[in-house]
Amino acid sequence: METRKRNNQSTVRRNELIMRVSYDTMLQKFKRVLMKKGFQEDRAEAAAAIFAQNSLAGVYSHGLNRFPKVVEYLEKGEIDPDIKATCELQLGAYERWNGHRGFGPLNARQAMERACELAKQYGIGMVALANNNHWMRGGSYGFQAADAGCISICLSNTKPNMPAWGGEDQRIGNNPLVFAIPRSNGQHVVIDCAMSQFSYGKIEDYRLKGLQLPVPGGYDSSGQITRDPGEIYKTKRVLPMGFWKGSGISIALDMIASVLTAGNAVHTIGTFEDEIGLSQMMIAIDPSKVNTEEQTDAIVDGILDYIKASKPIDEARPVLYPGEPEWQTMEEHRKNGIPVIEEKWNMVLAM
Repeated sequence: METRKRNNQSTVRRNELIMRVSYDTMLQKFKRVLMKKGFQEDRAEAAAAIFAQNSLAGVYSHGLNRFPKVVEYLEKGEIDPDIKATCELQLGAYERWNGHRGFGPLNARQAMERACELAKQYGIGMVALANNNHWMRGGSYGFQAADAGCISICLSNTKPNMPAWGGEDQRIGNNPLVFAIPRSNGQHVVIDCAMSQFSYGKIEDYRLKGLQLPVPGGYDSSGQITRDPGEIYKTKRVLPMGFWKGSGISIALDMIASVLTAGNAVHTIGTFEDEIGLSQMMIAIDPSKVNTEEQTDAIVDGILDYIKASKPIDEARPVLYPGEPEWQTMEEHRKNGIPVIEEKWNMVLAM
């Protein structure tokens, strides 16, 4: 009886928190705020589109939910809306750029655009982007590359926000890693994952909705593994994905990004007041140099068809490929509006 009561209370709370707005409305509200905070109109629209598209795809943790934090950084002067990334070193298919701590998503988009240009020329292109700010949703740049017909690998380091395996204090980042494979029908295969079981943005999303995590994601105040997002948010002790494997990959990603950018490593970023000055990598590969479009499609579709023919554990929930949930979510949100947490939406309206 007590469990049923708690579940009912949780349902009521979620209903109270959630409302829906259209994509165009969200885009215009974000654009209005960014222009008030110093963005030129064209850059404000491009930046607003990144946040709105993230929410449209259901990645609320890097859409609406993250928008107020970015505005806070703008108000504190930690992001200059006019600064653009610049190229500092060219070595054929490899270039090193400096983000000058400008607006992270636009710098990252510029870097991926250049990586794709290099891939069209050399077959592979790599841009090492130092001193950039948070890129928001890494998957955005995977989709960007796939739209340009390129396979891509993207990675970024972060501030120290996760214990190394066997440790208790935060010494490594939940450094995100992205893979993208293009399909000519536009329904690309994209996986975007932090090295923690859940990103902090996703944990906050569950906490604000009053939901438990689907699987354990960190430790509670007594040192026990938990699914409670509120407890994990309080302790800041998130679990690496794959336990020691995620911890090891996180360390390797930090080294790769820091060496190739000659930028800040996780432990250096941890000395800054906020999560700024990150090191990021954009790698693009043009499969059209070795395959026809039809050949690439046939290979990718054959793999997906085999996987999607899996016998599902739950008949009501078919097996999906990475990127497919985002496409389904975008279709539903275009039709019915984007679900938003009323508290976060009201913050934007009041800006």
